[in-house]
This record gives sequence, C-alpha cells and structure tokens, in this order.
Amino acid sequence: QNYLDNFWPDLKAAHELFDSILQAQRERESESQENKGKEYPEHLPLEILEAGIKSGRYIQGTLNVNKHRAQLEAFVRLQGFASKETG
Repeated sequence: QNYLDNFWPDLKAAHELFDSILQAQRERESESQENKGKEYPEHLPLEILEAGIKSGRYIQGTLNVNKHRAQLEAFVRLQGFASKETG
C-alpha cells in the first residue's frame, strides 16, 4: 500500500487491484477462522464417518491421482488390501 501511495499515486488500476487482493485475503482469513483453521469444511462429521466405516456403509482407503492425467486417472487403495481397487 505504501509503495503504491508513494510511487504510483495516480495509477488507479493498481490501487483497485491491491484493494481487491486485500479484500480476498481478509475473506479467506475470515472463512479459515469460521472453519477452525481447516482449509476445507468437512462433508460429514467424524462420528458419522466412523460409524459408517464400522457398519460397512463406507470404505476407508487412500486416493491416488495420476499427476499427469488428474482429470482422467485415479484409484483408491483400500486399507488391508495389497492390490489396487478402483471405484
């Protein structure tokens, strides 16, 4: 802000861009505080997920995504299984 004010006081587009970036940063910090530091909100509470895994409704595994073809290629490695299971 100081740099823009001192060296580019008449460059309106730069000041607007700075204000926009600052606003976005404040909104992100506000959302982060609302989510208690979590970057993404949880889809289901942990208790429901744990109960679903125990009952067999949900499965637990590791998602592996091909970094070169992320939109097209991924697989889930289930815990306790040596082979790749797709889903």
